[in-house]
Amino acid sequence: MFAWLSRLAKGIIIALGFILPGVSGGVLASILGLYQKIIAFLAHPTRDFFKNILFFLPVGIGGILGIALFSAPLEWLLAHHQVATLWAFTGAIVGTLPSLWQEATLEGRRDQLDWGILIGTFFISGLLLFFLNDLVGTIPASFASFVLAGALIALGILVPGLSPSNLLLIMGLYSPMLTGFKNLDLLGVFLPIAIGGAITMILFSKAMDYALENHHSRVYHFILGLVISSTLLIILPNPRSAESISYAGAGFGTFILALLLFLGGIALGVWMSRLEGKYKK
Repeated sequence: MFAWLSRLAKGIIIALGFILPGVSGGVLASILGLYQKIIAFLAHPTRDFFKNILFFLPVGIGGILGIALFSAPLEWLLAHHQVATLWAFTGAIVGTLPSLWQEATLEGRRDQLDWGILIGTFFISGLLLFFLNDLVGTIPASFASFVLAGALIALGILVPGLSPSNLLLIMGLYSPMLTGFKNLDLLGVFLPIAIGGAITMILFSKAMDYALENHHSRVYHFILGLVISSTLLIILPNPRSAESISYAGAGFGTFILALLLFLGGIALGVWMSRLEGKYKK
């Protein structure tokens, strides 16, 4: 019973990686000793299938509970303290960058192609994300868009260090997702996110396992470029995005609070990265 409750608690914690910008579900799963088990199960789903289902059932229940618990407070913070909250999120992402930087060269020295992938991804992804609404129009909250959100959340689990929520912020899907979570909208939000996540896990778990095994450095430099560009866009106003940060009416006290929370977020990100390094298996 204790083991079941322990996995339930771990699921609640991993849920933070679904809804907190700057926090990766893969990192949290790694810290809690579940990442290797998740990848092994996804890469070989028929191996010990029922045993694995029973093992991960409390984790899944905990994930749903965590989403229900944390969504309402986050929605309130973004509605009433947007600048301070987004700067805190940004700090948390910045705090994890040194760990990602080191992870990118674990299996070899950084070469010119790595730099090219990093810089190219930074500029291309930054431009695409900034002008996303001009390119594809406003992405409305719908069943299909939440399927996409589920796919991004799944990638955040498959790739430790990649936080999908900052991408959802830029795409304008983050607040509608939180609202759906808070209201326990099972058919309109939970179901499409589960579908998108499941499809992505099935399609990309083996591919990601292969890519990290054989092209570790290239994959992580791509992730670095994407993380840096999307993080900058969290704190840069974008008139094309309805959810973009707005500094209108922000006073001196707001900026001081944002700075303090930014520094606190960096400390939190560094601490999480160190935990990941300590418990990674």
